[in-house]
Amino acid sequence: MLKLAILGYGVEGKSVENYFKTHPYENVPPEDIEIKIFDHFTDEEIDSLGLENYDVIFRSPSVPPHYNFKEFDSQNSHLNNEDHYKLSGKKPYWTSATKYFFEHCPCEIIAVTGTKGKGTTTTIIATLLDNIKKSYSGGKTFTVGNIGVPPLDVLDKLTPMDDVVFEISSFQLWDLHHNSFIGVLLRIEPDHLNIHKDFDEYTYAKSNVARYKGKDDFLVYYSKNVTSSSIAKNSLAHKLSYPINIKSADSPKLSKTAPLKLRELLNSLSLPGEHNKENTEAALLAVAARIHHGDIEGLLTGELYQILLDTVKGLKGLPHRCQFLRELNHVKYYDDNYSSALPATDVALKAFESFPTVLIAGGKSKGTDEQVKKRIFSAPNLTKAILIGETASYLAEGESRDKYTIAKSLKEAVDLARTVAENSASTKSPAIVLMSPGFASFDMFDNFKDRGEKFQKIVKGLK
Repeated sequence: MLKLAILGYGVEGKSVENYFKTHPYENVPPEDIEIKIFDHFTDEEIDSLGLENYDVIFRSPSVPPHYNFKEFDSQNSHLNNEDHYKLSGKKPYWTSATKYFFEHCPCEIIAVTGTKGKGTTTTIIATLLDNIKKSYSGGKTFTVGNIGVPPLDVLDKLTPMDDVVFEISSFQLWDLHHNSFIGVLLRIEPDHLNIHKDFDEYTYAKSNVARYKGKDDFLVYYSKNVTSSSIAKNSLAHKLSYPINIKSADSPKLSKTAPLKLRELLNSLSLPGEHNKENTEAALLAVAARIHHGDIEGLLTGELYQILLDTVKGLKGLPHRCQFLRELNHVKYYDDNYSSALPATDVALKAFESFPTVLIAGGKSKGTDEQVKKRIFSAPNLTKAILIGETASYLAEGESRDKYTIAKSLKEAVDLARTVAENSASTKSPAIVLMSPGFASFDMFDNFKDRGEKFQKIVKGLK
């Protein structure tokens, strides 16, 4: 009998349980697997759970690995994942749904990580690949991971003809030692510092998207970000940097006509903000790495280019990512409730920098309060900040009273934002009401989706 423990019983934990009720673990049939679920515990309580009595442990993403990987790797950098386990010399073997999926996936994986833009970039890559496959190679494209679909839920459906685009978080990358996938590394800024002990640990986890790659592997990275560039510099992978039009050693070399076609492609994008053009460039490079050995110019010709152009024109933003809701009395309302950290709120404010903007912000701290506060009140397009949640008082502290109002509920926040925005709008220039909280949602809501849906319901009910 194999004893299997699951730490954490969220979406991914339930997926692991369901999978091993009907699948063997290595050579052990499901009827010989005893599954034990551990839920509602603190990190400090893990050592007292009796896990030494189990053969294998699947940790959920927010549960830290059982040892300090940064320290361990510095001493044993020559070892692969399985040898890490053997070297420990003890049961249980710690793993995760992410690790298991990467070890057993029969097709190509494109792993997308970063602090901001993962979901959008993942969706653009998958949509581009899917439309190309319909005309050329066949097979399907699956999106999994942090975007909402647990990877083990699709493992049985995959064939070698398919592709998987995996939106992968620092928690999922934390102990991933794997190299056979295309890595996409977006902008990296401080986040999740309520879980990671510091920014170094967060960065170290993110860098696993690049660390174990060989010279035949591909890494797409954001060259305008110091952390992303530093991670890429230390990778052996074949590197492709974006934005593509900058003069960089890793930026693809294009002929005279190719930049014009690339510009046409990006200008056809209906998603707002410069950041979405950059997300699209990252997606194009990932697709080039997948089907053209990194040659993006090969995508910008003939029927293939037309497929890309038609796809980009039809792209729609993901829910709760700078999602336009409605216009009322010369005020446009946008839902950016996926924003739970500084980078998301930063790019949202930039996207509307030409318009007077009333921002609804605040929530549960993730350890980056000071940076978010500074960004909000330094925004030149900020008309007023309507502050909510646990961090509202901190955000307001020391700020001029005319720059903010604290609301006790989301309904009050929307009503206040509406009044301010309608007073600052004009027939020549609409005002913006933007909900981009910059903090986690768990102080007032179940999750970011719940927060966004409640915001949308209030906004759509305005008369």
